[in-house]
Amino acid sequence: MPQLDTSTWLVTITAMILTLFILIQLKFHKYSYPLSPAPKMFKSTSFPTPWEMKWTKIYSPLLPPQQ
Repeated sequence: MPQLDTSTWLVTITAMILTLFILIQLKFHKYSYPLSPAPKMFKSTSFPTPWEMKWTKIYSPLLPPQQ
């Protein structure tokens, strides 16, 4: 039974990893990323609620009437 020659495996695996690294770098190089990312200022939108527009009186029927 012949012995499996593994002497070229290191070169093959190294070349494969290097090729994958270069291809991934070229793939990422196509995208443009902002140089200094700054937080976006979002304008808070407040929706008017009905109780903000008029005066409301809160009644508490469980308390005895004040005298």
